[in-house]
Amino acid sequence: MPSEADTCRTLITPKLQAAGWENDPHSIAEQRFFTDGRIVVRGSKAIRRKGKRADYILRYTRDFPIAVVEAKDETEEAASGLQQAKDYAEILSLKFAYATNGLTIIEHDYFTGLERTIPAFPTPDDLWRRFRAGDQLADESTAQRLLSPANLTTGKDPRYYQRIAIDKTVKAILHGKRRVLITMATGTGKTVVAFQICWKLWSSKWNSKADPTRKPRILYLADRNFLVDDPKDKTFAPFGDARWKLEGGVVTHSRELYFSTYQSIAKDSNRPGLYKEFAPDFFDLILVDECHRGSARRIQLARNPRILRARISTWNDRNATAG
Repeated sequence: MPSEADTCRTLITPKLQAAGWENDPHSIAEQRFFTDGRIVVRGSKAIRRKGKRADYILRYTRDFPIAVVEAKDETEEAASGLQQAKDYAEILSLKFAYATNGLTIIEHDYFTGLERTIPAFPTPDDLWRRFRAGDQLADESTAQRLLSPANLTTGKDPRYYQRIAIDKTVKAILHGKRRVLITMATGTGKTVVAFQICWKLWSSKWNSKADPTRKPRILYLADRNFLVDDPKDKTFAPFGDARWKLEGGVVTHSRELYFSTYQSIAKDSNRPGLYKEFAPDFFDLILVDECHRGSARRIQLARNPRILRARISTWNDRNATAG
């Protein structure tokens, strides 16, 4: 009696390989856990349940998973695995789900809502073409920016939900959205997400004016110094000399990643109002950290709140803001 592992080894994996999913830069992630498992408290003890594991995750590039495949052994109906494949695709925010017993392959396309039996797995280029059409990524440079690799030198490979936040935000910005709100619970890695968003846009030379000769100018705003200094000196360290902190009345226009508190750019009896040194369209992207907490209050406490609000509002209306 063949097992699911036998079916994967002898039937499913060879078909994925024949479709080109092991040809660089594409890859197959097999038997991959993508969650750690839910923590359940029972009395005075806590246990972690088994994480969710996909039989196959198909990656168009190292950092861009595009489909999930649920395997069943060849004695079972392929359709019996389709709901689980769809569940995993929805958790991972993937647009293509497949269920197969090695003999029959069933595809669910989230762009069209269609389910169909297909004779073979689609090639990576076929799925990427369909993804671009479904997500309206007709422009080649825009599509390639979405595929821009993450920076893994920090040793923090984004978790699946962080990757979803990164990709959706980058895609929204590439589509020209002016405002983007990211809501993440405490401890889920919003600084890592902000870093990877900036890195993908910066390394791919995206900017709001579509100027191919320069990288974007980004402003990272927070309401307290340690919320600026910590990410600047640690998480964002790979940006090197591109970083600059606005403080002490010192201004430069030659950097690409600026960090500041609201107080540092405000105008009052002790501050010159550094915001006036930057044109309204100087920054391509502004990220507001902890935008739900002290940001609005800090702005309203500024000596000239109307001007400061107007200036920040002008930047936000012309560019995407993630907080």
